[in-house]
Amino acid sequence: MVSYSTTSSKPNTFDLFRRERRFLTHEHDMLRTSLQKFLEKEAVPYIEKWEEEKYTPREFYEKLGAQGFLCPQVQPEYGGLGLDFGFNLVLAEELHRVGVGTLASTSSSIIVPYLERFGNEEQKKRYLPKCVSGEVTTSVAMTEPGIGSDLASMSTAAIRERDHYIVNGQKTFISNGINASLFFVAVKTDPKATPARKGVSILLVDADTPGFFRGRKLKKLGQHSTDTVELIFEDARVPVGNLLGEEGQGFYYLMEKLQQERLLIALGAMVIAEEMLKTTMSYVKERHAFGKPISSFQNTQFEIAEMATELKMAQTFLDDLTEKHMQGGNFVTQISMAKWFITEMARKMSIRCLQLHGGYGFMEEYPIARRYRDVAVMPIYGGTTEIMKNIIAKNLGL
Repeated sequence: MVSYSTTSSKPNTFDLFRRERRFLTHEHDMLRTSLQKFLEKEAVPYIEKWEEEKYTPREFYEKLGAQGFLCPQVQPEYGGLGLDFGFNLVLAEELHRVGVGTLASTSSSIIVPYLERFGNEEQKKRYLPKCVSGEVTTSVAMTEPGIGSDLASMSTAAIRERDHYIVNGQKTFISNGINASLFFVAVKTDPKATPARKGVSILLVDADTPGFFRGRKLKKLGQHSTDTVELIFEDARVPVGNLLGEEGQGFYYLMEKLQQERLLIALGAMVIAEEMLKTTMSYVKERHAFGKPISSFQNTQFEIAEMATELKMAQTFLDDLTEKHMQGGNFVTQISMAKWFITEMARKMSIRCLQLHGGYGFMEEYPIARRYRDVAVMPIYGGTTEIMKNIIAKNLGL
């Protein structure tokens, strides 16, 4: 079984990072080992540079594709391996563990599945093999200035003129906007629809589409190696053949895939929490104050004990949900619980771990500084904590 472990000189010491997950097999373990070796060579030495440049080069994604790490779930007739969600999980975990290139997981496990599920045969044959190889990277464009979580209120309009849609509007906070060559853009094809969500459709927009422009590369608090941009549409001409699925169904397509997206966000937050606690435990054992390691102070021990307990409980809950998700169940309420609780837990943990590092935690040379910045947005994207609580309350019958 796949497990995470740390060495211990005490045979009876509880191993916080060891987890036996029945849904992961030897084949998943083999992928993890291969991916870890790849990232150690192709990502870890360059992370600092990519953070400074606010960009992960396209070549990194192409190398991932060349090694067979991207889109493992895509069926063989479209160039993939037809593997189960456990392989997507391994990809997400290891990318979050090193803290770079996480958009490879987003593209493979969140965006490309829209094409697999709702695309027609021509669209699948045109794009899926290139997504698997890394030649095409994807981005989803939903958010607009001023609308936040109220997706149905978007104003980007796509008006049909014969065999094209004429698209006008603006998107913001779009991850992978620089690297992406294929954009899944949520638009209003019927601005007068009632309710408004019935007027939303999704268009596949190629990066070289006339009238489509990338705007500013946005400056962010964290996740610096992941580029985030604005997108601008000025009479952009998108072929009617690039409509994903049916007109007016875009909102429902997006909602259908949110369970997997939020599960993966919770998974990413869990990995970051594990890494923060692991590095902090090592630090407090090595750092001395007043003649003894700070791990011997009662306050340090209580802080670590509390975080370890929260982490273990969250691990158990998330592993159970992941197994159920892989079996095809619908667990929107529980996944909403996991998304808000685990991302908030990780954000709070970043503060506590930074505090235990003292002044050194504020220095960029220590990884806790970057983790502190990077985790801050996780309770926001993919559905805010407040939205998650609304879903839970509604499904509890309130």
